[in-house]
Amino acid sequence: MAGAAGGSRTATLGDVASRAGVSLATASKAINGRDQVAPRTRARVIAAAEELGFTPNALAQSLTAGRTGTVGLLTSDLEGRFVIPILMGAEDAFGAGQVNVFLCDARGDAIREQHHIRALLNRRVDGIIVVGRQTDPRPSLGHELPVPVVYAYSPSDDPTDHSLTPDNRSGGRMAVEHLIACGRSRIAHISGDPSYAAAQDRDHGFQAAMRDAGLEQVGHTMFSAWSEVWGRDAASLLLRSHPDIDGIVCGSDQIARGVLDTLRDLGRSVPGDVAVIGYDNWEVLATNARPELTSIDNNLEELGRLAARRLFDAIAGRTLAPGTEHLPVKLTIRGSTIPHQ
Repeated sequence: MAGAAGGSRTATLGDVASRAGVSLATASKAINGRDQVAPRTRARVIAAAEELGFTPNALAQSLTAGRTGTVGLLTSDLEGRFVIPILMGAEDAFGAGQVNVFLCDARGDAIREQHHIRALLNRRVDGIIVVGRQTDPRPSLGHELPVPVVYAYSPSDDPTDHSLTPDNRSGGRMAVEHLIACGRSRIAHISGDPSYAAAQDRDHGFQAAMRDAGLEQVGHTMFSAWSEVWGRDAASLLLRSHPDIDGIVCGSDQIARGVLDTLRDLGRSVPGDVAVIGYDNWEVLATNARPELTSIDNNLEELGRLAARRLFDAIAGRTLAPGTEHLPVKLTIRGSTIPHQ
């Protein structure tokens, strides 16, 4: 009767909770045999699970096979803006499976990282997710560890490891295609530090989309810092040389905020004269910009959730595909490319 959960979709714990009229936490405790649930409530939850054809996930099954129910999250930069949403997504997925999480911050120090790995293994974690601070490849932890490892955001430099990272090339292409759809054809690109893989990958996507559209880029891609100051300076230089620009792709939302400042100072209407698109969808920046900033979102929470699910699979004994998987990004449209009606 899985159809009762909606078509042929596999029933989720949320479906069971809804059918039984209980919270997600109560449904999880009932199904996992916890003793904090009243017998009548447990019976209602189990009946709902049977009606919907719900089966516990691979992680729950692995826990009953003698696992410790603990995992490690190893990050290199806990203060980093990109790391936090990934960790939030991973912890969401772990929480649904009643998993205890040990969070370790190596602060970009290889010696500290090795210390944390030893500590996690001493705690008998079932697996480890390694979360990087940028999309450049990072050193593999190797294959001598007794538990599975999944790499998130920063892929491993070992192609036999399993890594997940955003598709920055697709993001650069998406930004151009959106501006073209908005009627723009004189498009420039201002990006960040050229030593970052993200900057190069986004530019490759930008260039490919321009070629495919038969358009010539205005000027050349301008690389420097990931900052508002650079955005202001680069936009000033660009507009002095190419006053007919009608669209600007920015390598980050910070850069885009600087570009908006310069356009406003020069009396250029956004998006009337020039449409501007950022990258990262850093909400506090994008929604407080004037006008609000259209941006490419790397779906970092979803990346974290998927990393957790992949670790669940590995803990349950499934073999993960080797290599780096590039996950889809999405466009968030606001007033800097399409005016409010």
